[in-house]
Amino acid sequence: MHNLYNFSIQIYGLLIRIAALFNVKAKSWINGRKDFFKNLPELPKKPICWVHCASLGEFDMSLPVLRKLKEKNPDYYLVVTFFSPSGMNHYQKRNHPVDLALYLPLDSPKNAKKLMLYLKPEIGLIVKYEFWHNYILEAKKNGVKMYSIGTLLRKNQHYFKIYGGFFRKTLTLFDCFFTQNQNTIDLLKSIGIEKCILTGDPRIDQVLQNKKEFVPNPRIETFLQGRKALIIGSSWEDDEKILFPFIREKCDFPIIIAPHNINEENIRRIEKNLEGLTQRYTDASATESQVLILNTIGHLNTAYYYGNFAFIGGGFSGRLHNILEPAVFGLPVIFGPKYSRFPEAQTFIELGIGFSVQTTERLKVIDKSISENLNKIQLKTSSYVESQSGTDEKIISYLI
Repeated sequence: MHNLYNFSIQIYGLLIRIAALFNVKAKSWINGRKDFFKNLPELPKKPICWVHCASLGEFDMSLPVLRKLKEKNPDYYLVVTFFSPSGMNHYQKRNHPVDLALYLPLDSPKNAKKLMLYLKPEIGLIVKYEFWHNYILEAKKNGVKMYSIGTLLRKNQHYFKIYGGFFRKTLTLFDCFFTQNQNTIDLLKSIGIEKCILTGDPRIDQVLQNKKEFVPNPRIETFLQGRKALIIGSSWEDDEKILFPFIREKCDFPIIIAPHNINEENIRRIEKNLEGLTQRYTDASATESQVLILNTIGHLNTAYYYGNFAFIGGGFSGRLHNILEPAVFGLPVIFGPKYSRFPEAQTFIELGIGFSVQTTERLKVIDKSISENLNKIQLKTSSYVESQSGTDEKIISYLI
């Protein structure tokens, strides 16, 4: 099975190279790994902590733990590897303690041996669920203590299938799993893995930190003129099909929309659908508009501060954006029907601070219900998020 896995990894690499001929992200993936081992800098003679994140979202999840680790052990040299270009290209926009960031080369035995020989880490932290077999196996061969933080597993994943023996073996190599929920612990124990601790979602500590570091946005404040807004975060076209009729009809408060795709073509599509109602964030000339389009990256987190409630995109495709970011400011959240991969969304619904909609008419009903009970729901939302803090302390108390 190991040989078959290695063969599939090589095929995967070949497919990315083919995709790079016409796909910008794939090309970036290839270019970022070009002459990888030739360009590695010399590492200081310090204890190394290797952290692997699939992308930027996982990096954000790891940040509270990394900050706390650096605080408790200033001598640790933190090396973060990314699989996706989005992580590598944007991690520097965060307030982070990382000493060195690298792409993770393809998961071949040769690459794993060379990288572990270079890093010689004392501990390794894999964030959430990207478990590359050769890297984890090679790390263990070299005596590295391996941990998974923010682990979130589902029963339909290959680890829990009849054919998943090889992948289950990868999980047995970890010294401990720090899980987001009890369901993940139950799944791990169902395949004989007892080394797991329920610590919660590290993203909650991160969004609470973001709230502490909030900096006012004069451009948004000029648009709002002291009013509160509906914030639409990371919307896709499927979300907008039910949002646009609602926006065209809704005139009693302003709306800020942050599309997932901010290229010119998509921004113009939104403007056409909301003709006469919009202005762009980057448009210096203020107008009397109902809708502000965030045609930028990096302003959505700030925008949530100015909201009454939020509609979070990705719920029609199963790629739900982060609902904790608005919730930390007390915003109840609305999203589409495909949220099964996001346990926090189910928890929000059970608590009455999250709402799933599939049609414009249902959105109108939920809007009315939230508006009538807004203060109560906002207080419940912010109280819940604050009550879930401390994941970073739980993990670090075990590691140190």
